[in-house]
Amino acid sequence: MENLISIFVRSIFIDNMIFAYFLGMCSYLAVSRTVKTSIGLGVAVVFVLGITVPVDYLINKYLLVPGALAWLSPSLADVDLSFLSFIIFIAVIASMVQLVEMVIEKFAPALYTSLGIFLPLIAVNCAILGGSLFMQEREYANVAEATSFGLGSGVGWFLAIVGIAAIREKIRYSQIPGPLKGLGITFIITGLMGLAFMSFMGIKL
Repeated sequence: MENLISIFVRSIFIDNMIFAYFLGMCSYLAVSRTVKTSIGLGVAVVFVLGITVPVDYLINKYLLVPGALAWLSPSLADVDLSFLSFIIFIAVIASMVQLVEMVIEKFAPALYTSLGIFLPLIAVNCAILGGSLFMQEREYANVAEATSFGLGSGVGWFLAIVGIAAIREKIRYSQIPGPLKGLGITFIITGLMGLAFMSFMGIKL
C-alpha cells in the first residue's frame, strides 16, 4: 500500500507530465483559457490515463513482451510482439477517448461544445501515450502499481491545466506588457511552475 501511495504522489509532483516532461502541451495551452473547460478536459484526461495505463500494462505483460504468450502454449514462448506496442497502445487510447467523448456529449453538451476539437485530440495527446510508454519502461510489478501511476499522472496533468487556467483568468486584465500578453506570459508562468515542481526531485518518497 505504501508503495502505491509513493508511486501516486511521485507521478503528481515529481514526474508531472507537464512540468517535468512537458507532454500534452498543445491542449494544455489551448484549453487553459478558462477554469471550467480546463476542469472538464482535466477530468477526461484523468479518466483516460486511469483506464489506458492498466489496460496497456495487462496487454504488454500477457501479449507483447518476449515470452508473454507462453501461457497460451509452450511453442509460443519465443514469440516477441513488442514491436506492436505503439499500435496497440494507441488503439486502446483511441477507444477510451471515443468512450469519454460519447459520455460528455450525452451528459454535458455545453462542455462538449466548449472543448470542441480538443476532446477527440486527447487520442493524440502525447501525455496519454507517454503514460503507457513510461509504464512499459519502468516495468511496474503489478497492475495496481500501473493503475496508481496512471491515475497519479492524470491528476498531475489535471492540476497543471487547472492551475494555469486559474492564473490566466486572473491576469487577463492585469497590466502586462503587450509583447508578453497571451501565450508569452503563459509560457513564462509554465516555466516557473515547472521549476517549482522540479524542485521536488530531491524528495525521497
